[in-house]
Amino acid sequence: MQLTLTGEYAIRAMIYIVSVDENAICTISEISSFNKIPENFLRKIIPQLANAGLIKSQRGSGGGIKLGKSSYQITPLEIIIAVEGEMALNKCLIDKKFCSNERWCTVHTLWCDAQKNLKLILSSKSIAQLAKESKERKNMLNH
Repeated sequence: MQLTLTGEYAIRAMIYIVSVDENAICTISEISSFNKIPENFLRKIIPQLANAGLIKSQRGSGGGIKLGKSSYQITPLEIIIAVEGEMALNKCLIDKKFCSNERWCTVHTLWCDAQKNLKLILSSKSIAQLAKESKERKNMLNH
């Protein structure tokens, strides 16, 4: 699996929702405009985030998007998996049938270690922490 703009856009959208107000209802247009994410693309990402329970979507007048659970419980890894699927740096990490050399292959061990470390990094911070850091960086740039 290759990380794509879908994962990045999903993370940016989630940071925006948290930054506005964890309990607020945001519109897709507002998230799209602020983050410069094509609205049609964002409309495809939102249902995936909702299916994973990360957001709740409300239709109709006064509707929009809000968090599905605490921002302190949501990690970038969880968001990426929701929109990109399970992560694997190499096919041999997805399906053991792909490579018969797994038991002795040092490259397989390298891929396993790299994937483990990537997942650790992507789950080391909550979306709440990222939103706070983003706000602090913007404040530093404005002063």
